[in-house]
Amino acid sequence: MQNVFDIMVVGAGMMGSAAARHLGQTGLRVVLVGPGEPGEAKHHTGVFASHYDNARITRRLDRNVDWSRLSSASIARYGEIEALGQRTFFHPVGALMAGPEEGPGSAFIRATAEVARQDEIEFEELRDAQLKRLFPYFQFPDGVLALYERDTGGWINPRDHVAAQIGAAVKRGVTHHVAEVSKVEEAEDHVIATCSDGSTIAARKVMIACGAFSKAEGLLPVPPDFKVFARTVVYFELSEAQVKELSNMPSVVYMPPDLSCDPYVLPPVRYPDGKHYIKIGGDPQNIELEDTGAIKAWFRTDGHADVAALLREAMLKLMPDLRDVPTSTGSCVTSFTSSGKPLIHQQTDRFFALTGGCGAGAKCCDEIGRLAAELVTAGRIRSGQYTTCFGPTDA
Repeated sequence: MQNVFDIMVVGAGMMGSAAARHLGQTGLRVVLVGPGEPGEAKHHTGVFASHYDNARITRRLDRNVDWSRLSSASIARYGEIEALGQRTFFHPVGALMAGPEEGPGSAFIRATAEVARQDEIEFEELRDAQLKRLFPYFQFPDGVLALYERDTGGWINPRDHVAAQIGAAVKRGVTHHVAEVSKVEEAEDHVIATCSDGSTIAARKVMIACGAFSKAEGLLPVPPDFKVFARTVVYFELSEAQVKELSNMPSVVYMPPDLSCDPYVLPPVRYPDGKHYIKIGGDPQNIELEDTGAIKAWFRTDGHADVAALLREAMLKLMPDLRDVPTSTGSCVTSFTSSGKPLIHQQTDRFFALTGGCGAGAKCCDEIGRLAAELVTAGRIRSGQYTTCFGPTDA
């Protein structure tokens, strides 16, 4: 019989690479399997991953206590991951959670402040004149309250985050196999994964961590319960002078008083083409992608034109000085479970599911991966600080 690993993690994205790193600390024989990033998305026919981007917001502040605690635990380990993986991915430029202090939409800020005080997360309250003094390029309406997380907020480069996790995992003895898995089948006392390149890998147990593609046919005995929604983002291309002017710009999560959309904004970030962009996202509607074919087709597009127009308008209300800046658009997806939390679930003695970032998973993927590794090795998630059990029926 071929070489059999103790555990195989299928999906070398943000959650899968984190789970592999934590499993690598246990002494188990671990293999991490996943394809590399496609060179040209427009004509790519294989799977896609959520970390094919240069910027995601990170912060401890959140209106939900579990997401706050997941991110707090992950952020505390960023330095360790960067050192072991020899790749810097965290940029602590600060983060703003902003919204109306009174009236419609104010529950967003109140809940966020309540969670922060409960868990003793440091933040500053900024209003009108204070906001304008610190960040003169923002044009928040009167009555907006911003919670400013100065030191632990900012952004991460998800490409570099995954590279650091994989590098750290390999140093801990994890085998990294670059290939797309097409199916996983159960054998006598193990499972066998067949890859699109014809290779096969055997392991006693398998964790499927394939993001939006986790319910693709042939991977798990029971397709996990989550929905995949199409998302559009807009990139504002900056000049070098504008990059300097915005050098202290934090990441922003914003609930505008008119509740027209729920945008998030990344500060200037350099992308692989060498240019700096400010990115805005926040679709006003959930458009579901029903199957893997639809997901792949969406990733090959530049997003939805109507959503892009709405996001441009929202960006120019917040930062009117960007009016003459060239823009481009892109597409991505988010996977939402019924609980609104990650799905970390054992289906059979050999199959485990790890998926469901719910639009918030990038910043806290390391803790999500740690919990998945704990489930595999201990048979349950022992961490008692979370209000959810991360199971498929959790409400």
